[in-house]
Amino acid sequence: MRVVIAPDSFKGSLAAGEAARALARGWLARRPADGVRQLPLADGGEGTIDAFATALPQARRMTETVCGPDGRTVDAGWLLLSDGSAVLELAQSSGLPLMRTPDPLGAHTCGLGAVMRAAVDAGATRLVVGLGGSASTDGGTGALRALGLRLLDSAGRDLPPGGAALVDLARIDVGGLIPPPPGGIDLLVDVTAPLAGPTGAAATYGPQKGAQPDDVDVLDRALRRLAQVLGGRPDEPGSGAAGGTAYGLAAVWGARILPGARTISALVGMPAALAGADIVVTGEGRFDQTSLTGKVVGSLLDQAGTVGVQVGVVAGQLTGPVPRSVSDAISLADLAGSVAAALDDPTRWLVEAGGVMAQRLAGD
Repeated sequence: MRVVIAPDSFKGSLAAGEAARALARGWLARRPADGVRQLPLADGGEGTIDAFATALPQARRMTETVCGPDGRTVDAGWLLLSDGSAVLELAQSSGLPLMRTPDPLGAHTCGLGAVMRAAVDAGATRLVVGLGGSASTDGGTGALRALGLRLLDSAGRDLPPGGAALVDLARIDVGGLIPPPPGGIDLLVDVTAPLAGPTGAAATYGPQKGAQPDDVDVLDRALRRLAQVLGGRPDEPGSGAAGGTAYGLAAVWGARILPGARTISALVGMPAALAGADIVVTGEGRFDQTSLTGKVVGSLLDQAGTVGVQVGVVAGQLTGPVPRSVSDAISLADLAGSVAAALDDPTRWLVEAGGVMAQRLAGD
């Protein structure tokens, strides 16, 4: 059998590459003669760089020390591909786990912009940026500052970093803004939220970053003010991704907003891998109703269905209805006896799940 192992990360537990290795080990323990290819995936959030690095081993890993979302320095990795593209992951420079304590009004994306600038300075001809996991709701203005944009109040003073300060935005100065790379910028998102409003960045994702109701109101007004000054397309689906970072980079630097899971899948060669496969095994930490709406598992189910490839799903927990297009689904919590036991040793249970999946889908 020809098998593709293509999970997302099991967030808070294992990266996508680690999960793929464990599943492959379990499969090959049952069926050592099968051809098993590991192709871990991501949707633009945590694991985006690892997904590209595994699929494209010739890529050069780079590291940049930048200002994190709360002002402390962090080391952010990125990739330079052989075609001149650079792959970046916002979570590594401006992600919520990098915060010592949440700061919904003051957290910023300056670190992301610094990594983008470093990639351009290194000769990158295109930027591919995963936007999941942001700590801030600053409309991408921190990143744009690092790229040379100035944001000024009515007295001509530079605004402080963070989303709340944008309430006082009067105008911008693009004189120092560096030009985008010739191949442009692709922003990989896993949400369809607009910039502002009841389904926008502040209202939908602000509470996850520590925003209280009054904070959400301030941030939403700030993002609306940003849109008044910058123009662009604040209602474009996905513009609210990463606290509006997608909107800001699109409005000022002409970036393209793309669905993360499907775009990453295409860039790492999944269509060709599926064309030659009999079975694909995917997975994530929690399979629920959101798994089928732009996430890795749902995207892969759609792609596999068009070429008639069987799909097995392994998840830490199965909490939503499993569609008929899934040939088999396994919960690590069920295998281990509890969620706690599965989390205590996820690699062991993924290996076990890989073996069970091989037995059920391919025979033993």
